[in-house]
Amino acid sequence: MRNKVTIVGAGNVGATTAHWIAAKELADIVLVDVVEGVPQGKGLDLLEAMPVEKRDVHVIGTNDYADTANSDVVVITAGIPRKPGMSRDDLLQTNYKIMSDVVSKVVANSPKAILIIVSNPLDAMAQAAYKLAKFSRDRVIGMAGVLDSARFRTFIAQELKVSVENVTAFVLGGHGDTMVPLARYSTVAGIPITELMDAATIERLVQRTRDGGAEIVKHLKTGSAFYAPSASATEMVEAILKDKKKILPCAAYLQGEYGIDGLYVGVPCKLGRSGLEQIIEIKLTAEEAAGLKKSAAAVKELCAVIGV
Repeated sequence: MRNKVTIVGAGNVGATTAHWIAAKELADIVLVDVVEGVPQGKGLDLLEAMPVEKRDVHVIGTNDYADTANSDVVVITAGIPRKPGMSRDDLLQTNYKIMSDVVSKVVANSPKAILIIVSNPLDAMAQAAYKLAKFSRDRVIGMAGVLDSARFRTFIAQELKVSVENVTAFVLGGHGDTMVPLARYSTVAGIPITELMDAATIERLVQRTRDGGAEIVKHLKTGSAFYAPSASATEMVEAILKDKKKILPCAAYLQGEYGIDGLYVGVPCKLGRSGLEQIIEIKLTAEEAAGLKKSAAAVKELCAVIGV
């Protein structure tokens, strides 16, 4: 029996996630959205690409959550971007309402699914989904660290003129200004980047990583990133469906790890068929630990606004 993945939200991130998953032949796909016609049109278009790509993947677009029944993984990208004049709290409240509606329908139809949260503000939305779904923490995981570390890896590879395949990077903490890229755990062919670049260069790349989303928004003017976020969500889906036991930086619900309790924060996670299989605790310097605590405090503030 083939795997089944539902993607909630047929916008750029959701539709492109469907594209990557289909291209890798990971699962049959259900693209669900509240807007009539959009998931149906994009789903059919993607399905018609499968003979060309030689991939046996079934894709449907729908407005009916009944079609999503018994999904193995559900990727939630639904939500609205922040609009001019809208406060952060307004955005939070609006997206929390959307998340409440989505999660109730997803849980009713796929009570055994693993949820991957991509909606922003990421960490707070992951926390909301966890509380709303009432699933164990291993089945609700937030996508942020994979994207942030991919951006960091891109900039390191560009700076040193090396293959991206040689570069590994780790980013901890919340998705946004308070993320904590760990330079001493970031390597090129196993060599720490601290041996290959001076501190000023590393700091410049770290800052560009923090501003990664904003840099793309500035170029696009009317939209935000979607290729890298959707590829990042797909890497998580693949690790789960193929039971790869892959260690990726994800937003996970901490229960005392890293001295943080009851909060979604980005940490190294082992992903396999049951979802989050292990949180890897690494030793942090005092400065890194302080950065992670600061990041957690920012997440806590957002969660307090929506009461999760």
